Parts: sequence; C-alpha cells; structure tokens
Amino acid sequence: MNVLILDVGSSSVRAIIFSEDGAIQKSAKVPYKFTTTPPGAAVIDAEELRGLVERCLDEVLVSSPEIAAVGIDTFVGNVLGVDGAGRAVTPIYTYADTRSADDVIALRAQIDVRAMHERTGVVHHTAYLPARLHWLRRVDPVGFASAVHWIDAGTYLYRRWFGDERIPMSYSVASWSGMLNRESLGWDARWLTLLDLPESLFPALADYTTAARGLVGDYARRWRTLAHVPFFLAVGDGAAANIGSDCDEPNRIALTLGTTAALRIVSNERRPHVPFGLWHYRVDAERHLIGGATTEGGNIFQWARETLRLDLTPDLDAEFARRPADGHGLTFLPLLAGERSPGWSANATGTIAGLRLSTTPFDLLQAALEGVALRLATIADQLATPDAAVIGSGGALSPVWAQIIADALNRPVSVLASEKVITAWGTARLVYEALGVTLGAAQSEIGAVYSPRPDQVVRLAAAKQRQHELYRLLYA
Repeated sequence: MNVLILDVGSSSVRAIIFSEDGAIQKSAKVPYKFTTTPPGAAVIDAEELRGLVERCLDEVLVSSPEIAAVGIDTFVGNVLGVDGAGRAVTPIYTYADTRSADDVIALRAQIDVRAMHERTGVVHHTAYLPARLHWLRRVDPVGFASAVHWIDAGTYLYRRWFGDERIPMSYSVASWSGMLNRESLGWDARWLTLLDLPESLFPALADYTTAARGLVGDYARRWRTLAHVPFFLAVGDGAAANIGSDCDEPNRIALTLGTTAALRIVSNERRPHVPFGLWHYRVDAERHLIGGATTEGGNIFQWARETLRLDLTPDLDAEFARRPADGHGLTFLPLLAGERSPGWSANATGTIAGLRLSTTPFDLLQAALEGVALRLATIADQLATPDAAVIGSGGALSPVWAQIIADALNRPVSVLASEKVITAWGTARLVYEALGVTLGAAQSEIGAVYSPRPDQVVRLAAAKQRQHELYRLLYA
C-alpha cells in the first residue's frame, strides 16, 4: 500500500510516494525562500506556495503507482487571512516574522506569562498568533478586517482543492499557534477575549486522522488518481520529524539541526509537566510533543562562512581536532535571528564578547558552533531526561558539530545513517496509522555515535556558564 506525502518545509516543498517499508517510489522537490523584506519580515505569497505544492503533485503523479491516501506536514506557526470565498487576502506570515515584537511586549503587560504558558503550552512570543494578529490589526486595520477566517497554509490548500470552507485545522497545527488551550483542545478563551476576536474567525479543530475527500472541478480532472482518496489533515513538521526518527517515546530525544535547531520528546501522559521556557505542542489528541527550538542552527554556520569569507577547503575535521573546546576565549550568543527557547526575548540579537586583536575568523566559527551547542544544552537541562538517548538528524548536523553537541550535552549523540526524508516518513507513518495499517517495528539505522570527551565537557560547561551570565546581563 502506497501513500503520498506533501512535505511543506521552510526552504522546500516535496511530494513523495512511500510504500509500507519506507521505500520511496517517486518524489519531486522544489526549493524556495521566504521573503524577508522589509526587515523582520518572513512571509510567502499564498498563491506562490500553492503553485509550488501543485507543481510537485503534478510531477510525482505522472505514471505513479496506486495511492491509498495523502498526508501533509507543514512548517507551523504560520497564518493567513482568507475572504468569504476562501481566497487569500494576506500573505502567509511565518513563525520567523518578528515584526510583532512591540506587540509581544504590549500584550505581556496584560497577561500572566507563566499562567498563559500553563494554559497554551507556549511562552508568548512573535512566533505565535496573538501578537501577530494584534500587530496586523494595528498596522493594517482595513486589510485585517477583510479576512473572514484566519487559517494555516495546510488548511488553505485543502479548502482550495476540495472547495469546502468547513475543513478543520488539526490539533497538531493549532498547537503551534500559541492559542490552543492544552486542556480543552479548543481556541483559548482568555486570548480571544484579550484580542477581542470571535472564535468564528478561526477554523474548527479536529485530529489529523480526519480526512477530506472528493477533489473538485479542475483538480478532480487534474489528479484523477486522487479524486476520491482520503487527504488527512496537516501535522506539524516537528511532530512528524520525531515520528520519522523513531523518537516517539520519552526515552528518545530527537535532535534536529537544519536551518534552526530543536530538541523534542513525545509524551503519552494525560497532562505532562512542561518546564517554563519549553513548549508543549501536539502530535495528535493523545500524544504530546515537549521541547525547545532555537532560531539558530545551520543559518549560523552559513552566516559565519559568508561573513567571515572562510576558506573551508582544508579538512574541517582536522582543524577542529587540533583545537580545544572554548580555546578562543569568546562568549557567543548566536541570536542573529532573534530568540525562541529558552528565554523568548522579544528583541534579542546576536552578541560576541571577548574579541581581541588575536581573534581569527576560525575562532569565530568555532565559537558560533559551540554557541549553538550550548543553547541546546540549556534546553536539554530543562527537559531533565538525563538517561534518554539523543537521536540526531538534519542537513546541518556535520560530524564536527555532532561531536561539539555531544560534549556540550555530556551525553552520546547518535546520528541517523541517512536523512531518509525523516519528516515526510514520519507523516507517512501517521497516515498508515490513520488507515489502520500496522507497520513493522521501526528501526532507526544509526550511522555514527559521538561520545562526550571528558576534557571538552569540562571546558564547555564553563563556557555555558559564561553564556548564561552574558544573557542575563543583556536580557534579564
């Protein structure tokens, strides 16, 4: 039995047909970028994104095998406004758009931040909807009023393809909005009251196992093989990544290092404790996703390489092997794209302390990679699961960086042997589960294990303390 998965990430769109053993039967991929101007913006035109997804679908359906169902995962924390006909009247605003920073500060004065964290599972921040909607109504009241519904990208695609404005949003995607009440699994009444917004502006909510069927009009003719198969509701890409890397129990932590970075665990407790500074999202109504994400990851390596004009043609492993951890004496807060976990400062920026005339570009690169690792170590400390295995994946997780992170966490990091499009495969596993298909026991193929080096652990522990002190000095 084959399933088709749409993987709508923050840098590319994929369409992949999987069989039950995880083998890829067909695939298509289109890269893209968010629009990041004016400063602080991170948006994409809704029709542009729809066109990219449909292009991938067209390509993968040519001479495709029979498909039993379709699933979708998306970058989450996104929102767009649509009119009464379901047409987009705004761009898709993403989690990375920071223009609502002043609104975060204004709204924080009206709430108990810790109590709201307990209600919604998140710390109020620009990554979430309350401040974004507050900002949009403030800067463009006419445009804001033109939206009949505020929905996510996945729901938008389905409503266009099926011509049904009643298609709900999944609990998984809604949990990334910052407005899902974690107890009732409904839109949080406290936020609706504070924002003076009726609940009718937002979609109904359901589990991802709810399916849309019956493509309409040109779509039924264009994708004949999918005309009557179930399309299951979207899930958050972070939740799918945990499932795809077999990190679906609290004894396995998923470490993802792509453009950004995250540590996440799945819990089956009815109401798990969520340490302040971490977030609580959903896989589905029963499974919880707890962890923290940083705005920094591979983007920091890219910044360092391009800004410092580093020649990385020599063996990077050999260069780092001869360097002791923290030997540069720098303290790096790698918050170049702002901050999410664990401090959630609305106006944080990158900071480097300890520069000297002797500081080299490679010193700065090393400090940058270590700085990200130390931020992940702080999240790991809050997760408080010292015996859990750390399973790493992501395009930016090089051997050098994996070793640094193992030293910073003071625990082994097992890196998956291949990417295997982990997020898409996780969505496929969830789709098979929704279909009632039992897959064989999942076995992650580990490519390498990086064990902490005691001498480097001690040095990075001291560096982490300096990083904490610098953060408190700037953002206490």
